[in-house]
Amino acid sequence: MIKKFLSGRKINILCGFASVALMWAAWIIAYYSVKNDYLIPSFQSTFAEFWKLLGSAEFWSSFGMTFLRTLEAFAISLILAAACAALSAVSKIFSAFLKPVTIILRTLPTLAVMLLILVWSSAVTAPVIVTCLVLFPMMLAQFNAAICGVDGGLIQMAKVYGVSKKDILFKIYLPQISPNILSQTGANVSLGLKLTISAEVLAATYNSLGGLMQTSSAFVEIPRLAALTIAAVVLGFILDVAFSQLKRVNSKWQGSVEF
Repeated sequence: MIKKFLSGRKINILCGFASVALMWAAWIIAYYSVKNDYLIPSFQSTFAEFWKLLGSAEFWSSFGMTFLRTLEAFAISLILAAACAALSAVSKIFSAFLKPVTIILRTLPTLAVMLLILVWSSAVTAPVIVTCLVLFPMMLAQFNAAICGVDGGLIQMAKVYGVSKKDILFKIYLPQISPNILSQTGANVSLGLKLTISAEVLAATYNSLGGLMQTSSAFVEIPRLAALTIAAVVLGFILDVAFSQLKRVNSKWQGSVEF
């Protein structure tokens, strides 16, 4: 089974390794061109710090809190986006009312909003709010696109044959929109993690990955800062891949849906 899995993805794996090797080579060339650890840390010192982080309770505690904030922001954005998309689908008035709101949210400068939110809230809640403000309009657009892609003829046929609204929702709408939504879940969570960390850096949030990065920057611990950045990238990639597997669960659910 493993051999079959690898053979089917051989090109993707080779291209992935080639991409990582190219970035690694660029890093080494840049380091030896500058030869200044305060500008570009060496590969060896960075990964020495990286392995130290993986064995540090402080790092995992900080990651856990950052991850919880990310999940909180993602869940809030998902629920609000789903509710607003459903209301927009059944009410043109609500859709027209919501459109300028989402346009404003998409164009808000994140840094300025973060500074304002810090005045109104705490360094713990501000990253969650900022992440929601970015994720919500994006996820709403994804829901709207998925709903527009539902086969209208199938809905009309279900109404003609007297299918209940509950069955139309759970056996037509949800199975048809879920592949598009779930395929983007991993990317949304990964983006949410990046946004949360960035907001934590600006807010100097205690017990967070962003807080550790801010501290490393303040004390000019460049190898540690680079190691934290790599750790965030790796964890974001793992979350993206893990949440992307939800598509398989959805495929099984779709196969079991019957009227």
